[in-house]
Amino acid sequence: MTAFHVVVAALPDDAVSRRFPWFPRPSEPRRSHAKRLAPAGANMALSSSRRGGPERLVGEGSPTGRPDASGTSERAAEELPAGSLPWERCIAATGMTVNTALCFRGKKILAPMVRVGTLPMRLLALDYGADIVYCEELIDIKMLQCKRVINGKYKVLETVDFVAPNERVVFRTCERERHCVVFQMGSADAERALAVAKLVENDVAGIDINMGCPKEYSTKGGMGVALLSDPDRIESILTTLVKGICKPVTCKIRILPSVEDTVNLVKRIEKTGVAAIAVHGRKKEERPQHPVHCDVIKAISEAVSIPVIANGGSHDFIKEYTDIETFQKATAASSVMIARAAMWNPSIFRKEGFVPLKDVMQNYIKYAVRYDNHYTNTKYCLCQMLREQLETTQGKKLHAAQSTQEICEAFEMADFYEKSTAIFEAKKTSSETENQDEDDQLEDPDVIKMAVRFDKREYPPQITPKMYLLEWCRKEKHPQPVYETVQRPLDRLFCSVVTVAEQKYRSTLWDKSKKLAEQAAAIVCLRTLGVPEGKLCEGENHLINKRKREEEEHLNDKDHGEDLAEPSHKKANFIEESSDRNVPKMPQ
Repeated sequence: MTAFHVVVAALPDDAVSRRFPWFPRPSEPRRSHAKRLAPAGANMALSSSRRGGPERLVGEGSPTGRPDASGTSERAAEELPAGSLPWERCIAATGMTVNTALCFRGKKILAPMVRVGTLPMRLLALDYGADIVYCEELIDIKMLQCKRVINGKYKVLETVDFVAPNERVVFRTCERERHCVVFQMGSADAERALAVAKLVENDVAGIDINMGCPKEYSTKGGMGVALLSDPDRIESILTTLVKGICKPVTCKIRILPSVEDTVNLVKRIEKTGVAAIAVHGRKKEERPQHPVHCDVIKAISEAVSIPVIANGGSHDFIKEYTDIETFQKATAASSVMIARAAMWNPSIFRKEGFVPLKDVMQNYIKYAVRYDNHYTNTKYCLCQMLREQLETTQGKKLHAAQSTQEICEAFEMADFYEKSTAIFEAKKTSSETENQDEDDQLEDPDVIKMAVRFDKREYPPQITPKMYLLEWCRKEKHPQPVYETVQRPLDRLFCSVVTVAEQKYRSTLWDKSKKLAEQAAAIVCLRTLGVPEGKLCEGENHLINKRKREEEEHLNDKDHGEDLAEPSHKKANFIEESSDRNVPKMPQ
């Protein structure tokens, strides 16, 4: 019998049929197979390995989490702790990746924290020794509105961004953390959770469902701790995720009013096939100042075979690196997850001890600048680190900062900001030049081009070049202008070509929205034809006078069906511009 056959024998029937549908086997209880696979004496070692703290997978030290190449696969499987899960044994014995490349035993983990767990903090925690980092909780509905964008800005950032319709980056990640970042989502619906997981799974190491947040914004949608009162929904969400994606699934909970109820819930969660469970040792109504219930976390650790991650020890236990192990022993957990202690100083993960706070904050700022973190988020995280120093001169400067540049100046990093900005601009210019060269090679020679952009400050309110072009076409009895707009995948910029009287026109400059690109194309056409485009510097504007006359007519007829603020030709333009979601993308 091969190592693969031996390992698959340890899997439950439904797991075998799901992962290896071609593998025939009779139904047999899981426990007997696990005993067959475990080496002699493993039963005695089970309680100590499961309850005594850190456990290590073969190959855990490798960047990918795959088994070491040395030795036979059979020996690798036998060297695993007796309490290891079937998929852990399958990885060690066959070298295959079955639903995980991430180990949750013996790890020090950055907890998910709203507004704190963004990319700069996650990378800094990894620098100081964190093994796994969780992102902040992101709501499923918001994520489903996002587009996945690679290298979101001029090839400078080298990130993968998930961008909302309003251009806001909801989640940003990079190659450095791809094998150790867990994406935490807030969800109360199995299908939505699966859709989000499939959207992000190629860019993260695992998926987590938040079942521990007591805040209203989470619970009012049935998410967070609200899920703890609905075990059926928990089971549906987790089972759907485990079956639907190829990355490990975890969840983070709070404890229930009784130990018995908490243990029963966790056992039910374990049966869904999750890779680990994080337990915040407080009840939903308790806050950080309340003592953490280590006894409950310990009872959970002793009741299940999956890794249990202890959380909630920042107030009572974790003041420095050595306290992490103390908290782990007190809870008998497999790993420890740190929130506020890491928020205050992420070098808590550094086994050599704390780094001076000034250095920590400067390193955080470097990541914030490098990855174009929004200044409000950068400012918030730095304020959490400064804490009681917010009333110092530096703290007051930080509090008053209204840009990333001003934050850098507050921390004596003005030169760093200027050099970084210069590098970004150089890369941006180089990338735009490359893109322009590619565009020129593909360009239709019959298109008339100019390098122009639409600046609404140069035009009267509600007067645009598109309106002027439409008015001119009507006057000259030409067909209505036709706009064809494409979006460039690399930087998500737009270019539009307008066709008027069988001639095409476009700007050589790409714009950040479809509407701006169309206005620029209209400007090229109007300037080529020598027709006024409606700018303030052109003097009297006949369209403004026309609008005034129409508004007076509307005021005299209250029952008129058209909007007072919009003449008919403007409404036509709105119809043309209402198809932003259908903009085709250029081939990469």
